[in-house]
Amino acid sequence: MIDNFEIIGLLAGVLTTAAFVPQVYKTWKSKSADGLSLTMYLVFFIGIILWLVYGIHIHSIAMILANTVTGFLALLLIIFKLRFK
Repeated sequence: MIDNFEIIGLLAGVLTTAAFVPQVYKTWKSKSADGLSLTMYLVFFIGIILWLVYGIHIHSIAMILANTVTGFLALLLIIFKLRFK
């Protein structure tokens, strides 16, 4: 059974992950990543991967789901930054 703190984690994950969707969409539609910092997204992506490893270690479904999706979205932005120069 999921406890209340895991529900809070799931809600936090949905909100923080959803914050990336407009940036990914805008970058994809405009085919421009001029305003994105490659260094920031690389460091952020590494941090997300470390949080994912930690979430797997403690068996937190909220951390695993949120960091998997956020990592994917951050990776897309890194790819867009490299592709849409």
